[in-house]
Amino acid sequence: MFDIGFSELFMIALVALVVLGPERLPKAARFAGLWVRRARAQWYSVKSELENELADEELRRSLRQARTDLEDARDSLVQDGARIEREVAQARDELQRSIGVTAPSGASGAEELHETTVPGEDLPAPAEGHEGAPPQRASERSPDA
Repeated sequence: MFDIGFSELFMIALVALVVLGPERLPKAARFAGLWVRRARAQWYSVKSELENELADEELRRSLRQARTDLEDARDSLVQDGARIEREVAQARDELQRSIGVTAPSGASGAEELHETTVPGEDLPAPAEGHEGAPPQRASERSPDA
């Protein structure tokens, strides 16, 4: 703190002894020690409070950074969710176009996808190379088929 050597300290003590005298020197030394202790205590108090403020500011900065990171992650998830919804809707539309069915809005489309067979109408013939019975009529089919 102060750059005072032993010889300088000895010179100050000698001058204080000459000026104050042997009777008042111990009382003055105690008084000076009291003020030095108070100054040190005040210095440590200011230093401690400054360190606490810096730690609080660092904590606030860390919380701001964490909040920013979380908001970025949320925005990314929202964007990814919207992109996935668009891709699913596009795939659904392509599937419906490939089947040739257009579902009304709000409907699942399952009702249109199920084909009904009109009684008395012939069923399609089996594929080439596939052995089997000749085509049956819808009314001739067995109930478990």
